[in-house]
Amino acid sequence: MSRLGIVLHHQRPEVLELAKRALHWCGSEVSAVLPSPDAELVGRPDLSIGEDSFGPGLDACLSLGGDGTVLRSTALVASHEVPILGVNAGHLGYLTAFDPAQMEEALGAWLAGELRIERRMMLDVYTAAPGGAGSAAAGSTFVGRALNEAVIDRCESGRTVELSVSIGGQPFLTYLADGLIVATPTGSTAYALSAGGPIVEPDFRTLLLTPVAAHNLFNRTMVLAPNTVVQVTVAGHRPAVVSLDGRQSLELAPGESVVCRASATEVGFLVPGNRDFHLVLKDKFGVVDR
Repeated sequence: MSRLGIVLHHQRPEVLELAKRALHWCGSEVSAVLPSPDAELVGRPDLSIGEDSFGPGLDACLSLGGDGTVLRSTALVASHEVPILGVNAGHLGYLTAFDPAQMEEALGAWLAGELRIERRMMLDVYTAAPGGAGSAAAGSTFVGRALNEAVIDRCESGRTVELSVSIGGQPFLTYLADGLIVATPTGSTAYALSAGGPIVEPDFRTLLLTPVAAHNLFNRTMVLAPNTVVQVTVAGHRPAVVSLDGRQSLELAPGESVVCRASATEVGFLVPGNRDFHLVLKDKFGVVDR
């Protein structure tokens, strides 16, 4: 029997109806489980499982919500190589492939093996050991993993932060800015886009280094090789905060560093075989060709 995990957006009432429809579709042919808070939300404690135990054993994960729900699903299942089927019940829903009206059809296509898996690279973030470069150095600590981006941000609104960047072990530039974004191609259409970065096809492998409101003459995005290691050190007297996919992870004191590098873990999205990135891009951003 196939095993389906279901992850919900917690603040959208319409998602509860979607979840009930999904559970009805599962019937006796598919075994469904939900993280404990989600199971409680839909009144099915019998399907509850702890978040630490959610990913192992799943054949797919159904994400019901917007891009934030997909990011939460990714955090729960990516390390277990579980593909995600995203149904958009949010605003933009850029990371989702299906609308609510298509949900049962999409689930049927998944069960029949008719969907393809679109793989996306992720980002690993470490604290840097003194004099080292993240995971390669003794004393470094794994912080977390991101699908979209790692943001090294100012702690105080209205003040800049001074961030020194090394690329591939070589000093590059010190930025006086609101922050820095280290993004994946998937994240190129998220925060990095609003900061002026380029749009990159999601199956490309690269790292994007984008300053946010930099007080530097050189303030353009750097497009880096996928094996590049980026180290960011708080150079001034003000601290910074590191966030992964919008989740605050740790605070950096002056002199402390984090290292960002491509992860060995990828996340897979279940999509129709004819899905075209450029058409999705035009649709989601309302681009009209004259």
